[in-house]
Amino acid sequence: MTRVLAVDDEPGILSVVVANLRARGYEVDSAGTGELALDVAADRTPDAVILDLGLPGMSGYEVIQALRGWTDIPIIVLSARETTQDKVAALEAGADDYMTKPFAIDELLARVQALVRRASDAGNVIETADFTLDFRNRRATTSRGPVHLTRTEWRLAEVFARNPGRLLAADELYDAAWGTRGKKHSSVLRIHIGHLRAKLEPAPTQPRYFVTELGGGYRFVASRPDTDADGV
Repeated sequence: MTRVLAVDDEPGILSVVVANLRARGYEVDSAGTGELALDVAADRTPDAVILDLGLPGMSGYEVIQALRGWTDIPIIVLSARETTQDKVAALEAGADDYMTKPFAIDELLARVQALVRRASDAGNVIETADFTLDFRNRRATTSRGPVHLTRTEWRLAEVFARNPGRLLAADELYDAAWGTRGKKHSSVLRIHIGHLRAKLEPAPTQPRYFVTELGGGYRFVASRPDTDADGV
């Protein structure tokens, strides 16, 4: 059964969130402080976290950073703070989604379900002739041995793996890796895809799997093609 950790210092909001999650069949833990939330998460690892930012003591931002030190579980911020600066700070700290109060409980539950489903889908193992990606355990292996991928590289690899053969626009990949905030920099995306190729492709300058389509975007070719694809 899916376990959710709800963290909020407002008892009324916390009780509503907990009751509705349980009514939908989730196992739910709750906490009113960031310190308690981290203790609960360490004892009973949740599949998703719903987190307020304005907590007493340790802030929600600090909770996100602490969780991201050891886990990639989905984190949804639920906060009364509405400024773009607050949203950007939470997302950059490692949150996956952001909702403002007051909120619609049905929308919150739908977002939880979507993030949990995405995290579950990412648990698949992708195998090619030259590398294996184990998304659940965050392990990447090539014929040369294990390789380390950064969090951003894993996010890019996940969106590629979920869409084998489909042309992915640069904006779509950028949003998957960094969210929909801020100005998109195509050069930043090219650099990270270049890193992904350098770590996984047998010949990074002649990519067989993470293929560039000039003027169109990128495509993940799950099986080895007969001919080399164009480089960057």
